[in-house]
Amino acid sequence: MPAPSLSIEQSAAALARGGVLVYPTEAVWGIGCDPFDQDAVLRLLAIKQRPVDKGVILIAASLEQLDALVDWDALPPERAQAVRASWPGPHTWAVPATAAVPAWISGAHRSVAVRVSAHAQASALCRAHGGPLVSTSANLAGQPPAFRRDQLDRAVLALADGVCEGETGGLDAPTPIRVALTGEVLRG
Repeated sequence: MPAPSLSIEQSAAALARGGVLVYPTEAVWGIGCDPFDQDAVLRLLAIKQRPVDKGVILIAASLEQLDALVDWDALPPERAQAVRASWPGPHTWAVPATAAVPAWISGAHRSVAVRVSAHAQASALCRAHGGPLVSTSANLAGQPPAFRRDQLDRAVLALADGVCEGETGGLDAPTPIRVALTGEVLRG
C-alpha cells in the first residue's frame, strides 16, 4: 500500500512519532525524518539501502535551526559569511560539525551537510517540525532521483509513512554540495 498524502501539519505529527516521510525539495523529492531520532534515521537509510558512513544532508527553515549543529567558529569569518549569504537558497554546504551532530547524521565525516531551504513546503515542514530534517533523495541508492511525484520509486513509497503535499521547486539538478572551508564542489 503506497504512503498516504499528508498536509504539513499531518507530516509534522508523523515526524514527531518517528515517521519517515517523502517530501518535495528545490529539485527532487526527498525522504527525511527527525535527525535526532536514531531509529528513524537508520530506518530511512535501510529504505534507501544507503550506508550510514556516507552521512546525510540536513535542511532547515532558518539559520537558527542549525546553530547548535554547525561550528561557525571553525570557519574563517569570510567563509562563514559566504555560507550564510547563500541562504535561504539551493546551496548545501559541508560545515564543521559540533558535538551535537550524531554520528548517524555526519557518517564518517567531521562536517555536517546543511542547507537553509527557500522551498516553501520544505521550509514550512521544518518550521512545523520545530527543527531541521534529514533531506536525502527519495530513491534507492544508486538510482536516479525523482524530479516529479510520478517518478517516485514504489518500493520507497511502500516503506515511507507518508508523502507531504507539494511540488518540487523545478531545479534541473540536485542542489550542489560545497565544502564551507574552501568552496570546493563535492557535488555539482
